[in-house]
Amino acid sequence: MRIVFLGNFANYWNSESYYALTLESLGHEVRRFHDDAVSTLELQQAARDCHLFIWLHWPGTPCGENPSVPEILDDVRERGVPVVAYHSDLFHGLPRGAVLKQDQAYRSLTHFFGADPETAAWFEREEGTVGRHLSSGVFLGDCEMLPRTVVDGGGWARDVVFVGCRAYHEEWPYRPQLIDWLSETYGDRFTHVGHDGTGLRYGQELNQLLADAKVVVGDSLCLGYDSPGYWSDRVYELIGRGAFLIHPHVPGLERHFRDGEHLRFYEYGNFAQLRSLIDEFLENDEERETIRRAGFEHVREHHTYTNRWTEMLRVMFGDDDA
Repeated sequence: MRIVFLGNFANYWNSESYYALTLESLGHEVRRFHDDAVSTLELQQAARDCHLFIWLHWPGTPCGENPSVPEILDDVRERGVPVVAYHSDLFHGLPRGAVLKQDQAYRSLTHFFGADPETAAWFEREEGTVGRHLSSGVFLGDCEMLPRTVVDGGGWARDVVFVGCRAYHEEWPYRPQLIDWLSETYGDRFTHVGHDGTGLRYGQELNQLLADAKVVVGDSLCLGYDSPGYWSDRVYELIGRGAFLIHPHVPGLERHFRDGEHLRFYEYGNFAQLRSLIDEFLENDEERETIRRAGFEHVREHHTYTNRWTEMLRVMFGDDDA
């Protein structure tokens, strides 16, 4: 299949690059176009004989420097070729959700897949677009458990780790509260990894960090903590790279992971329970390793972008009775 992919290809460590590599691993030809570096003529020519057009566009921003993109997408759609977006972000309940609904460029989509179930449902209900709730995942090529770095005659490099930036959505004050609590509770046993922590980690460097950590604590934006179905991609990214993860229970997440088998859940906001779990698994090496390996195998088999794109292609080109 010939696929045209318009998005942000400024660096390797982003969704566009992972999606393109996944589709190529499935045997498809992917032509990548960086959104503000492609000419109208180049994009028109590529779109004429494509079988699928993927467009990742942040709502409310111009279509790169190319105002003809919506027209090109409309032409592709009129030929019966799917025009698809797949977003791992939460929109519903945030200001960017309203911006997305006002963004006329999104009217060119034939399919919208998203980790945010409310936004996917809105597309289907209001726009006549095929909208499907589809959680995020992790790139299969990054699913690797590295051997840990042994320090001090057999010790661990890190005890408790959080991966993610402290500066986050103002609608989600829990993130900085959590990081501050971890820092105050565990002191120099805690490592905060992020641009406002010890720095960002990508690729094998991130995998090694997770291999060297006893316990990794997760977080997910979940407004009101009563909206089922959306959770951050970090749960797949971290477990799929070899982390033992303690994560707040988000409604619906139990459909993907079993508590005590793939990870450990704690009740959102219950820091006493969180501390009890962290302290337990800092000492319980055998059970921690059993859960870590079972979670890793589960993600690698069921929750990679290979799984997700296989499902999306089925919906777009196969029989879909949903």
